[in-house]
Amino acid sequence: MTQRYCLTLDLKDDPQLIAEYRRHHREFWPEVADCMRECGILDCELYQLGTRLMLLLETTPEFSFENKASIESGNLKVQAWEQLMWNFQQPLSQATPGEKWILMERIFKLGESK
Repeated sequence: MTQRYCLTLDLKDDPQLIAEYRRHHREFWPEVADCMRECGILDCELYQLGTRLMLLLETTPEFSFENKASIESGNLKVQAWEQLMWNFQQPLSQATPGEKWILMERIFKLGESK
């Protein structure tokens, strides 16, 4: 069975930067996509409302954020992508130093409601 994770982050409140961020995602680097698959990410969706982003990951059952970090740390293309993305992103107030995406807590699922 696959796993699903939802993460959030903010963009800098600058319309030009937001437009450029969106353009980069239309021209997503294939090497980064390959690394995501190597980490166990089966599908990835990014949603935006104003400056707020929501990232939805569908992963293999074996996926872990620790393994993802280990694999990505050795990939220079992923490191370049992440460095580029920091030009557009800003951490949430809840983030620890150096933390970007924050895992969201699921509080409702239709199939599990009473």
